[in-house]
Amino acid sequence: MKLRRFLPLGIIFFLTLLCFCAPLIESARGIDSNMADLGSRFLPPSATYWLGTDELGRDVFLRLLYGGQVSLGVAFLAALAAGSLGTLIGMTAGYAGGKTDAVLMRLTDLLIALPALPLLIILAALDLEKLGVSADMAQAKYVSLYKIALLIALLSWTTLARLARARTLVLRQSDFVRAARALGVGHGRILLRHILPNIMNTVSVAVTLAVGGIILMESVLSFLGLGIQPPLPSWGNMLTHAEDQMWENAQLMVYPGMLIFISVLCFNFTGDALQDRLDPRNLERK
Repeated sequence: MKLRRFLPLGIIFFLTLLCFCAPLIESARGIDSNMADLGSRFLPPSATYWLGTDELGRDVFLRLLYGGQVSLGVAFLAALAAGSLGTLIGMTAGYAGGKTDAVLMRLTDLLIALPALPLLIILAALDLEKLGVSADMAQAKYVSLYKIALLIALLSWTTLARLARARTLVLRQSDFVRAARALGVGHGRILLRHILPNIMNTVSVAVTLAVGGIILMESVLSFLGLGIQPPLPSWGNMLTHAEDQMWENAQLMVYPGMLIFISVLCFNFTGDALQDRLDPRNLERK
């Protein structure tokens, strides 16, 4: 039963490992995933092309692996950044209290009140060159990846901040924190050595659950043409490119769609299992 509960985590690990081994698989098979071959368009699955080819004659299986690198990479980067920022703001607000707490929480409320997806679409559509970024940097291969990860992180930290604040409000009144203050321990050391380790279980669960939502956000933006830009593949922009072939070659939409669905589902199940595992009430029963 325990193994079954953490099966989604194993699927995530296997899928991530497979995606980041894409260069090795590409080299072993002797196929260039970016090489267009118009004479090999829309080939069915075979021993050479395991999942067939796309509208430019490229190997679909390898494109899915490289797209997974980008989609999962954005999700991990954005979740880590949002978790770090939200934890920092929440701990600061909960521990400091007073005006600091009021200002930080009103900022959090303001961001929560904003419609996240429309705001993301607007921000993703901004031209970096018009914002003062050099043309070479704005057109770099991975700049769209980092831009989308940063934008999603800046709009996804609010829930984590509220959770971190709630736990910090409880912990700052605990005996061990009061004892540390009485011994003259600095506020920074108390936050890092006494409060942070005790809220990591809550933060870990929240970050794990957030990864699935971030994958969906990136996929939506890429599907709309505002996310990851070609030639860099992602599961979202692979859906966009397959849209014109939806009836003739539906498998080109099914493959990335299924990977998005499986990834989001597995991250949600992993978050639920982690929450049950770290719940103090369950530990007490054991």
